[in-house]
Parts: sequence; structure tokens; C-alpha cells
Amino acid sequence: MLVCSCNYITDKEIKAVINEMLDEDCWQLIVPGKVYHAMGKRGRCCGCFPNVVDLIIRTTQEYHAVRQTEETKVINFMERLKQFHEEQKAALAARRQAMIEARRAAG
Repeated sequence: MLVCSCNYITDKEIKAVINEMLDEDCWQLIVPGKVYHAMGKRGRCCGCFPNVVDLIIRTTQEYHAVRQTEETKVINFMERLKQFHEEQKAALAARRQAMIEARRAAG
């Protein structure tokens, strides 16, 4: 499935990079910019970043499930990652709403 239409990046490519990163350090914080950098790409419109975060979460969960990582460690890490993702989505929504309101006030 195509995830990033600006760079023509598929979910399989993103998952492969995430797994490589997890093999290096399974507890590192992986964010979309880091994934793109590892691929030699950069975010352009960044509209795909929320989907990339979802892929990071799912791939990380699958990675630890396969390796039978102690469940309490995974849950704590994944809950923090999900919370971060939700905070970022809320911040993005707030910025978009502020832009809409600023355009209405100007026009």
C-alpha cells in the first residue's frame, strides 16, 4: 500500500526500515522524520506522518511480540508512544483550526 505519495513510499518499505532500526536498538524512539532520513528521503507535505506513526506503533508491537519481550516493558513503551501520537494529532488539529480562524478574520 502506498503511504507517501510525495516520495512513493510503501508500507512494506517503511516497515522494513522500522525493523532495521529496532534491530539496532529495540527501545529507541522512532518518529517519521527518523524513518524518512534512514531511507534517504524527507517529508514534503507530511500528510502521511500520522499513518507512518501508526505503522511505527504496529510494527514495534509486532516486533516485540515475535521476540517475546517482557510484556510490562512493551506496554509502558507503547502507551507512551500512543500518548505522544495523540498529543501530536491534537496539536495539529489545533494549528489547523487556528489557521482557519485567522483566514476568516482576515477575509
